[in-house]
Amino acid sequence: MSIRIGNAPCSWGVEFPDDLRNPPWKQVLKECAEAGYKGIELGPVGYMPEDPAVLAEALAEQDLELIGGVVFRPFHDPEAWDNVLDGTHRTGKALRAHGAKHMVLIDSISPRRAPTAGRPEEAEQMDAAEWAAYKDRIAEAARIGTEEYGLTVGIHAHAAGFMDFEPELERLLNEVDEKHLKICFDTGHHSYAGFDPVAFMERHINRISYMHFKDIDPSVKAGVVANRTGFYDACGQGIFCNLGEGDVDFPKVRQILLDNGFEGWCTVEQDCDPTLDVSPIDDARVNREYLESIGFK
Repeated sequence: MSIRIGNAPCSWGVEFPDDLRNPPWKQVLKECAEAGYKGIELGPVGYMPEDPAVLAEALAEQDLELIGGVVFRPFHDPEAWDNVLDGTHRTGKALRAHGAKHMVLIDSISPRRAPTAGRPEEAEQMDAAEWAAYKDRIAEAARIGTEEYGLTVGIHAHAAGFMDFEPELERLLNEVDEKHLKICFDTGHHSYAGFDPVAFMERHINRISYMHFKDIDPSVKAGVVANRTGFYDACGQGIFCNLGEGDVDFPKVRQILLDNGFEGWCTVEQDCDPTLDVSPIDDARVNREYLESIGFK
């Protein structure tokens, strides 16, 4: 299998399954296909139908393959473990039913970390006991995904959560067994956090199982970091620009993947505000065309 390019519902502003601003799920499938993609992520579990027959028919109608799905839940909150397990099992069942491969674990936004997104030197850190329990929750979700559902599980750093900055990501990788936990590497979130995505890829490519392609507008990033802007407000301000227009060096990203024999899906994620007068299908098409222009097919 060569490198294949997919997209995700977050490029249509879908972050939570019950958000009344979400576009209809069939519209997202249709527009993803019309923009030239052959694969799509599940989005937050509950957004697309959990009845496998219903979703399978819709995917087939658009000639789309289900790539994977994200468990975007509060791993940092010990009181929310049942919520995390709910997301893990429901996502695992949905992915297995459609032959998808990738389960992505993301620690959702924490009020304790939201003001310091992009400010690693100021961010609050967990104490030893809190970190150990947090790490164990991530490890258990990863074990469930791999052993109970047969998936490849990747940790995904995300702005404003407790798995945000490069040092904590590398610490987690050192403490959780690689047989259960790989990396879903998001180029944009790594830049948002203030680190070099290309340098990280060069060090950790052998553990990266899945890629999320985002680009970052450096001028917007400077403003939102300086103003301590909330993550979703930053999305509304356009921090995630079209690929090739920001500070991520995608030709180098591509070369690292090729040099190391990476195969499988790389998924475009251009988180946007669903209330804005934007055309996600146009951005999706432009992003696909840019990736083709630098050698992705």
